[in-house]
Amino acid sequence: MNAPWQAGWRSSLSALALAEREWDLLIIGGGITGAGILLEASRRGLKALLVEQRDFAWGTSSRSSKLVHGGLRYLKEGRLGLTRESVRERDALLREAGGLVESQSFAFGDYVGGKPGRKMFLLGLAIYDLLSGKRERHYVDSTEFLMMVPNVGRIDLAGGMCYTDAKTDDARLVLRVLQEAQSHGGVAVNYLAAQSLLRSAGKVTGARLHDAVGGGECDVSARLVINATGAWADGLRGQTGATPKIRPLRGSHLVLPAWRLPLAQAVSLMHPADARPVFAFPWEGVTLVGTTDVDHAASLNTEAAITRAEVDYLMLALETQFPQQGLSEADILATYAGVRPVIDSGQADPSKEGRDHAVWVDAGLLTVTGGKLTTFRVIALDALKHAKPLLPGWHDQLKPLPIFADRVRLGMRLRGAQRQRIEGRYGATAPALLAAAAPGELELIPGTQTLWAELRWAARCEAVLRLEDLLLRRTRLGLQLRGGGVEHLARIRAICQPELAWTDAQWETSQAAYLALWNANYSLPT
Repeated sequence: MNAPWQAGWRSSLSALALAEREWDLLIIGGGITGAGILLEASRRGLKALLVEQRDFAWGTSSRSSKLVHGGLRYLKEGRLGLTRESVRERDALLREAGGLVESQSFAFGDYVGGKPGRKMFLLGLAIYDLLSGKRERHYVDSTEFLMMVPNVGRIDLAGGMCYTDAKTDDARLVLRVLQEAQSHGGVAVNYLAAQSLLRSAGKVTGARLHDAVGGGECDVSARLVINATGAWADGLRGQTGATPKIRPLRGSHLVLPAWRLPLAQAVSLMHPADARPVFAFPWEGVTLVGTTDVDHAASLNTEAAITRAEVDYLMLALETQFPQQGLSEADILATYAGVRPVIDSGQADPSKEGRDHAVWVDAGLLTVTGGKLTTFRVIALDALKHAKPLLPGWHDQLKPLPIFADRVRLGMRLRGAQRQRIEGRYGATAPALLAAAAPGELELIPGTQTLWAELRWAARCEAVLRLEDLLLRRTRLGLQLRGGGVEHLARIRAICQPELAWTDAQWETSQAAYLALWNANYSLPT
């Protein structure tokens, strides 16, 4: 298949067509967990349909900290198994998803009297090395540390610790996993909400789906329904009478121009107010700062946004770590907030809640939630392990397979780093993306690492139904550019409106909705 979502893809997946097909799995939730399950199920011969009430990766999976990490801080909590699992999955992604998942070096200043202390930190890093089968030099003196990170605070600086983890574009990772799943026959549809569960003899047998675009409804049956809605999981579970188990925690972030806080290393520190880990690192042409970890009391039906208290918290961390930079709120390009699906164990401190995933079965509804972006493959395989007894006649050893098929190698139309980036993000569709580019569209959009051609490709082939899909998830221009990219909207429109086949009125309505959303949820709070 040339592209995951060809023109007319939605009309070919009409309500009637979906309702008439026989499905082994109906997966509800289009984040990284649902996408991972769709991939692992489809490549193992199951007929699987994924539906998402908003856009793919709309929830937590486009608003994470963008880190693919081994969970160094979990060692402090004695979570050796979770760290080992995370390190192995991180290394697998680095091997198999180059250009989409990339190494990122971290630097942590060793300040006199600072926590967790040099000995404890280096012990954790030694275990980290043991788990990953690598050995690195971790400690440097203050002179070398300041050469690596020249803009950190210098008072009481004794030296620094260094280690390596990884980073990604989380929304593009979801799209790439869905693309791979579709190459194996999986079906994924966005803006198709599971309105209610269908039951027979007390057992969940499917769901009534509502099309948020066309307005139609259909009943889809499946041998097994999987609830992969993350922080929203209790909503579906509640329809079976199950008691709530999720503690929604909000993590908020700031985005700064790379020139205003230039970093070659990711810089990690313990926040001066509560000793929580906070970081700043280079990402997609900007500098990302995060994160908070607070209870999210607002409705999950509305989009999360950073609060004034969280802005102040993150700014204090920046002022403490980079005092000579003179950073202010005027430097902030954008903000974003995501809600983590954390299993509630009753901890008073949200940061002390575990980050393991969990699988439950309620009246035949299989729910999988929690966990981390890094371990999405492990989570998917565990969900299918629990699904096996519920799918008589289906057998599979569920051994890990390469996350993606063999990489496509592009020619020399792009330079090395750009070529690797496009190969990693688009896989088998990368050659077609380049072929579709009009003159001048293989140039970078100023202030980003995104090609103009990526906008055309997304509009043509990646199920864009609203402008926010294009600018917040298919590309990340809404995070990387001041005002959500308002100064580039004219050129974006010239490229994308014909590909989307939108009328002028449709474009203007979607643009107004996008700008209103950006100002309400991605700018600084008033």
